[in-house]
Amino acid sequence: MNMDAQAKFRQGTAGWFEMMGTLMCEAALHAGLTLDFNLTLVERYTDGVELAGGHVQGIRFDIINGQPSFRIGVRRDERGDVTIEITARAARALNVLRSCDPDYQTASRFSEVGRDEGWRRSVAVGEMVHDLIVERTI
Repeated sequence: MNMDAQAKFRQGTAGWFEMMGTLMCEAALHAGLTLDFNLTLVERYTDGVELAGGHVQGIRFDIINGQPSFRIGVRRDERGDVTIEITARAARALNVLRSCDPDYQTASRFSEVGRDEGWRRSVAVGEMVHDLIVERTI
């Protein structure tokens, strides 16, 4: 994927999810995670369109033994260490707010389903990429 800083992607498209997953992988690699670090994050649009293979709009982001990867599209019942279910509209609202905006902090509290040890471990990666995603979202 061409990660040209000027490239912008429409939220919810395959290109947008690919940009998001690529940025998350780069952030995780840059963080120098240990080989015993494992995490699965599933973000699903509750009103997302159907995709091939019984999937809907969303992304699965895995870090297995410190190595990140992602997949575009998730099953409606798929869960991770962190599971975020959000409408496309609510995601759009979050994806135009920078992480320092108080409205972002308030709105982001209402989208998560699973908050556990995985949530705390994933916050750093999410914080590293959120503003980059905002910059590349139309």
